[in-house]
Amino acid sequence: DVHTSVAARVFKVSEKEVTAEMRRRAKVINFGIVYGMGVNALKDNLGSTRVEAQEFYDNYFVTFPKIAAYFEDVKMRAKKDGFTTTYFGRRRFFAGLKSPLPFMRASAERMAMNAPLQGTAADIIKIAMQKAYAGLAEKKLLDQAHLLLQIHDELLYEVDISAVEKVRMVVEEAMEHAVEFPVPITVSVKKGQNWGDMESIK
Repeated sequence: DVHTSVAARVFKVSEKEVTAEMRRRAKVINFGIVYGMGVNALKDNLGSTRVEAQEFYDNYFVTFPKIAAYFEDVKMRAKKDGFTTTYFGRRRFFAGLKSPLPFMRASAERMAMNAPLQGTAADIIKIAMQKAYAGLAEKKLLDQAHLLLQIHDELLYEVDISAVEKVRMVVEEAMEHAVEFPVPITVSVKKGQNWGDMESIK
């Protein structure tokens, strides 16, 4: 659990001592950093003071110095090239990086910091969708499993109740092995009669 792990290091406690509130705050910080969130936005999302948000922000980069170095590298490359690149080579251009207006440049920098990570995640889910479709076709399950929605890193299927386990195996395999990646990709699967009433499948 990356959020629990980060909470333990930021709050300087063992993972067993991490409370639900510590984990929530770590999650806000994790996603906030990835999205290029500034201290004021972090303050609002944490529901804290600006001083406390600044402390969280500073401690995060002290605890994880390579993340700060990575983002600086992304910004420098983006300013030099005018674009960022995902893990798979897809480019996104940022004209705002050369804007004479400071707020436009700052906005473009935040988007440039975010683009390689979010863009790579978007690439992976699209590859996973294609692999899941191919896997369902191979198992002759396309008439029993219909993809309804893709929400960020989630896929929502409507599945014939008799085929739930077969479909789960195919989709889980496709998502966890969509790409060969330096770190493992794991997924959790839930089922239910409707989207708001789901329970985990172990």
